[in-house]
Amino acid sequence: MAAARTAPTPPGPLKRIVAASLIGTTIEWYDFFLYGSAAALVFNKLFFPESDPLVGTLLSFLTYAVGFAARPLGALVFGHYGDRLGRKKLLVLSLLMMGGATFAIGLLPTHATVGSAAPLLLTALRLVQGFALGGEWGGAVLLVSEHGDAKRRGFWASWPQTGAPAGQLLATGVLSALTALLSESAFTSWGWRIPFLLSGVLVMVGLWIRLSVDESPVFKAALAAAEERRAADAGAERPPLVAVLRDHWRDVLVAMGARMAENISYYVITAFILVYATTSVGLSKQTALNAVLVGSAVHFAVIPLWGALSDRIGRRPVYLIGAVGVGAWMFPFFALIDRGSFGSLLLAVTVGLVLHGAMYAPQAAFFSEMFATRMRYSGASIGAQFSSVAAGAPAPLIATALLTEYDGSTPIALYVIAAALLTVVAVACARETRNADLAEADGPAAPVARVGADA
Repeated sequence: MAAARTAPTPPGPLKRIVAASLIGTTIEWYDFFLYGSAAALVFNKLFFPESDPLVGTLLSFLTYAVGFAARPLGALVFGHYGDRLGRKKLLVLSLLMMGGATFAIGLLPTHATVGSAAPLLLTALRLVQGFALGGEWGGAVLLVSEHGDAKRRGFWASWPQTGAPAGQLLATGVLSALTALLSESAFTSWGWRIPFLLSGVLVMVGLWIRLSVDESPVFKAALAAAEERRAADAGAERPPLVAVLRDHWRDVLVAMGARMAENISYYVITAFILVYATTSVGLSKQTALNAVLVGSAVHFAVIPLWGALSDRIGRRPVYLIGAVGVGAWMFPFFALIDRGSFGSLLLAVTVGLVLHGAMYAPQAAFFSEMFATRMRYSGASIGAQFSSVAAGAPAPLIATALLTEYDGSTPIALYVIAAALLTVVAVACARETRNADLAEADGPAAPVARVGADA
C-alpha cells in the first residue's frame, strides 16, 4: 500500500523551517566560499610562497579541490544516518563541523612560521569542511521539501539554495570590505584571518535557530512505517546506500549529470574569475570582488523566482533553460571581461549567475522528488556530491591550468560548454517530477527493500 499522504506544514511553521535551513546553508557556504576566495587572493602567498605566483595559485586551488573530494564521503555518512535517525540531528552536526574547521583556519600558522606543516594543516581542515558540506546540502533541502506541499515545493525548496549566493555574498562582502579598509600588507599579514574567525559567531546563531525546528512529518511517517514492517516480519531494512543503488541508480546518474554544468559554471564564474580578471585582464582585486558581490546579490534574488517557475512549467524545462543558457553565454562572458571595465565584468558575472540560478533553483525539489523517503537523504546527497568531485572540485584548477597552457579563454569556454551539453542530455533523460507527493514515493513505485525480501 502507498504511504499515507501527510498534511503539509502550515505557512507559519514552514517559514520558520525555511529560515532555519537558509541560515544554516548560508553559514556553511560562507565558510566554504570564503576558503575559495582566500585561495585565489592570499593563500598562494601565505602557504605556498616558494612557488611561482600562478603555480602557487594552482597549488592553492588544489587544496580547495580537496574539500570537494571529501564531500562524497560526507554524503555517504550523513545520508546513511540522516535516513536512519532524521534530518535535524545531522544538520546540527554538519554545522558544528563546518564552523569549527573554518574558525580553526583563522588561527593557522602560515608557511613562514611552521614551514611545510602549514599547507598540511590547511588541507586537513579543508577536508573537514568538505565532509561537513557533503552532508549539509541534502539534509537542508529535504527538511524544507518534506515539510512543504507539492504545489509550491519548487519555490519553498529553492530558499535553502539561496544559501549559496548568500554565503558567497557574505564571504565576498567581508573580504571586499577588508581589502578596501586595509593595506595590502595588513590584509596579507593578519586581515585575512578576520572572516574565518567570524564564522564562530555565525555558527552559534545558526545552531540556535536549527535546534528550534522539528523533524519533517514525511520522515516521521516513513520511520513509523518501517518500524511496523520490522515488527511484522522481523526483516531488517537494507542500508539506504544499497537501496538507492538498487532502486534508484538511474536517478542517481541523472542527478550527477545534471550537476555538471551547474557546478562547473558556478566555480568558473565566482572563483576562477578572481584569478582571470586580476592576472590576465589586469583588474584590481577590489574590482573583481565587487563584481562577484553584486552578481551574488542578483543571484540570491532570482533563485526563488526560478523555483516558482518550476512549479508552473516543470523542473526539467527550467533546468534546461539554465544549462543551454550557461553554455551559450561562455564566449560572450569572457569577451566582456576582456574589455577590462567594471561594467562589462559585472554584466558578464551577473548574467552568468542568473542563468546558473535556473539550474540551481529547481535542483532541490527535483532531486528530492526522485527518491523514496527512507533513502532520500542518501540518494539526493550521493547524486549531488559525487558529481562535485568531477565538476566543482577541479573546475578552478582546470580553468587555471588551461589559462596557463594556452594563455587565453577559449579552452575554458569550451570546457564549460562541454559540461552544459552533458547536463542537457542528463536532464532530457529524466522524468518530470513536478507535483509529486513525497509520501506516495514510499509506495509500490519506490519500495524500500528489506533484507531477505528477494531470497
